[in-house]
Amino acid sequence: MNDFLILVGAGLLAGAMNALAGGGSFVSLPALIAAGVPSVQANASSTVALFPGGAASAWAYRAGLGPVGPLPLRALMLATLAGGAAGAALLLWTPTRVFDAVLPWLLLVATLTLALGRRAGEALRRRWRIHPAAALLVQFGLGIYGGYFGGAVGIMMMAIWGLLDDRDLKSLNAPRTLLVSAANAVAVLAFVAAGVVRWPQTLVMLLAGLAGGYGGALAGRRASARAVRTATLLLSCGITLAFFWRAYG
Repeated sequence: MNDFLILVGAGLLAGAMNALAGGGSFVSLPALIAAGVPSVQANASSTVALFPGGAASAWAYRAGLGPVGPLPLRALMLATLAGGAAGAALLLWTPTRVFDAVLPWLLLVATLTLALGRRAGEALRRRWRIHPAAALLVQFGLGIYGGYFGGAVGIMMMAIWGLLDDRDLKSLNAPRTLLVSAANAVAVLAFVAAGVVRWPQTLVMLLAGLAGGYGGALAGRRASARAVRTATLLLSCGITLAFFWRAYG
């Protein structure tokens, strides 16, 4: 019963966080580990649990889909799918003890991206431009990261695309949600085929995450964007520190 309550609460919170500011995996992954799921399987199960909410967001944004600067969406999609498949395979080949050691560093990268990614992207955008071929290679790398772990990968994509496209970054939300979902989709297929998803825990979190996402979307109309971002960063920092202590303390 305690595990059930943990998973329901984490699913509700993760769904709401993804609807408001992102970072839901900071809650879903630790909750699955706390419920006794080994870390590699917990990461795979977290990806599956949060996927429907992300896919629903991609569908909602479909009217805004289009190329990113000179890169057609199809090329970005192929690079992301290939990277996502490679990242998922890499996770499945990673021993649990190795992933336990790597996980705090992945959380740290995601936390720093949540904290600094938008400002860093804007600063780079004022000074640099990137060749489309190089951007496509980076997109493949982000697909690998998305399939392997994926925390804050959408913000990373936006930062890179800002070096290609002069449009308002908000107009890139549609391709961002689609391509994040694409990396997750191919990872979900790999994880299901490999049999590493813990379905009882995953389904509980998936249903709670859908409810949390709906509630988060409603709350987002009234909540202060600064307050939401601050709360998300404080939570992600605390969880990152806890995992460093777990791995190295």
